[in-house]
Amino acid sequence: MRTYEVITYGCQMNVHDSERIAGVLTDAGYAPAEPGAQADVVVFNTCAVRENADNRLYGNLGHLAPVKLSHPGMQIAVGGCMAQKDRQVVVDKAPWVDVVFGTNNLGSLPVLLERARVESEAQVEILESLERFPSTLPTRRESAYAAWVSVSVGCNNTCTFCIVPALRGKESDRRPGDILAEVRALVDEGVQEITLLGQNVNSYGVEFGDRGAFAKLLRACGSIDGLERVRFTSPHPAAFTDDVIAAMAETPNVMPSLHMPLQSGSDTVLKAMRRSYRSEKFLGILDRVRAAIPHAAITTDIIVGFPGETEDDFAATLDVVRASRFAAAFTFQYSIRPGTPAATMPDQIARPVVQERYERLVDLVGEIALAENQKLEGQRVEVLFADGEGRKDAATHRMSGRARDNRLVHVAVGDTAADRPRPGDLADVVISYAAPHHLTADGGLLDLRRTRGGDAWAIRNAAPVAAPAPAGTILGMPTLSRA
Repeated sequence: MRTYEVITYGCQMNVHDSERIAGVLTDAGYAPAEPGAQADVVVFNTCAVRENADNRLYGNLGHLAPVKLSHPGMQIAVGGCMAQKDRQVVVDKAPWVDVVFGTNNLGSLPVLLERARVESEAQVEILESLERFPSTLPTRRESAYAAWVSVSVGCNNTCTFCIVPALRGKESDRRPGDILAEVRALVDEGVQEITLLGQNVNSYGVEFGDRGAFAKLLRACGSIDGLERVRFTSPHPAAFTDDVIAAMAETPNVMPSLHMPLQSGSDTVLKAMRRSYRSEKFLGILDRVRAAIPHAAITTDIIVGFPGETEDDFAATLDVVRASRFAAAFTFQYSIRPGTPAATMPDQIARPVVQERYERLVDLVGEIALAENQKLEGQRVEVLFADGEGRKDAATHRMSGRARDNRLVHVAVGDTAADRPRPGDLADVVISYAAPHHLTADGGLLDLRRTRGGDAWAIRNAAPVAAPAPAGTILGMPTLSRA
């Protein structure tokens, strides 16, 4: 049986796509490679948002060239947003690549691999529109107790820094019944946390003419027995409405966490970015969320050094960050992406200036995050324990997971199996220490609830072949570890 490995760059949409890539390969008779073993098929699921993703891909392809020569029959495939953008360029730069496939034809990968093998020639297949909604593809999920669920693909916005709409296409929405059927099926399998995904998740329903569809979907998730936690990402401030805030506040299993991309606090820069909101509206949304959900943790994305950004513009961003009191912020230095309007704008900012502003922003974000986290010291929080969240857990004798507000919590646990939670189990803890990016609970567990999610994790990890975990660097979400 030929083996495979999927390596993922980019956002949470790519992570979920990688689960589908793993699913179609498994369905076609491939098996996940054992950790540390060289796979017969290596698939890169790529991102086109950041320049360093390009560099990282071609660097890794270069490292694999001699490996392929020494591994007869090995194949390399490149998919995702960069493949959709570059197409033949990938094969021209790395002629040892066997398959290039796009965001709209994930299901074609097994056929393309076989065709490349038979014809001894690279296969490049990029479709301009979806063959079928990706959720109809077989999926090999990385977690037994948590799952991504796509509500839509594509984007109708025209942000000047972003190439995603050109690569993912216009927004296409799933029917609510199909989404809820998938959620119920996942819960029946032991999943107890789902994250609803969309490029602009709160604009869900625009394709079938129901602008209240997303709030209704959140409320419908609240009626599913066994579903402990519901999250969603990422909304767009321009389309974020009060009915969604009400649904969040009134639906007990919708978590008190919100990722709301700011991008810039300067109205001048927001206009140049073609972001259809201004700082006052953004702050107004946060005020209404906190009025309805006082304990909500709000995170964001911010770009530093957009073309034309002045020191006054950057100061406006710092002002909005101070007013917003973000629990965390994913901060990025602007990089030129060919094919976007911003790439040809005048007044590109010098790299040393961008770096200096970036460092000031990171310092401020860390200062605020620490202060916000310290408010939780001595407080009781519920933790859903997880796989791979705590890199130092073995050395510290802790286990890690996420609070309801999505903060990372490291928890001291006992040495015996009876005292240790499994990934997927729940427990209450008291926070003893706060740092900018995590909380610590060294007082141990106040209680431990064994869950169906924990049972599902135990069953999966007792099986002869563990489920693969697509790996990579994620923008806007915590970094996954490599399988």
